[in-house]
Amino acid sequence: MSKVLIIEDEQAIAELEKDYLELYDFEVSIEHDGQKGLDRALLENYDIVIVDLMLPSVDGFEVCKRIREVKDIPILVVSAKKEDIDKIRGLELGADDYITKPFSPSELVARVKAHLSRYERLVKSGTGQENAFIEIRGIKIDKTARRVFINGEEKILTTKEFDLLAFLASNPNHVYTKEELFKQIWNMDSIGDIATVTVHIKKIREKIELNTAKPQYIETIWGVGYRFKV
Repeated sequence: MSKVLIIEDEQAIAELEKDYLELYDFEVSIEHDGQKGLDRALLENYDIVIVDLMLPSVDGFEVCKRIREVKDIPILVVSAKKEDIDKIRGLELGADDYITKPFSPSELVARVKAHLSRYERLVKSGTGQENAFIEIRGIKIDKTARRVFINGEEKILTTKEFDLLAFLASNPNHVYTKEELFKQIWNMDSIGDIATVTVHIKKIREKIELNTAKPQYIETIWGVGYRFKV
């Protein structure tokens, strides 16, 4: 049974999320305080964390940042803050997804299941297999060990950053729309969450490109999407 931690100061919303998730056999814990939620996320073993941004003691941005520093589990932000800058900040600090309140409980369940399914496949993949590599112009992607090197120097990517980079590099010169990438990497249809893809591309470029203004690996095709150049 997968364990879910909800960090949400509005009790009614937290209980609604808990009720729906338990219908699908998730084991759910709730914390209403940011610091208590963070402590629990770091000390206990959860499969996914759902966090609000506006929390007492420690806000959701800091919670995302602190969890991501030590754990690679999926983090899902659920917030009433609708501004793109808040979505972008949350994603940059390590969140894997962002849902704006009000939302459908069934959508929350679908996203939790999708993130857990993908994460579990990644954890189980590669056992007993020979490492699969992609090597192009100074970049080396170890798909089995999930490591990335630029001219011999390792670059640390989050789960979704690695998935996105590996997918693009495995399909060089193919142009993908943001909607296609969201569906492929997040395993669900894009429901207006284009910022998710944009932010992850930005973070990948900051880690692998010598000049982000003139990327040599991931190219923007204006009005369409992105491709990995060879």
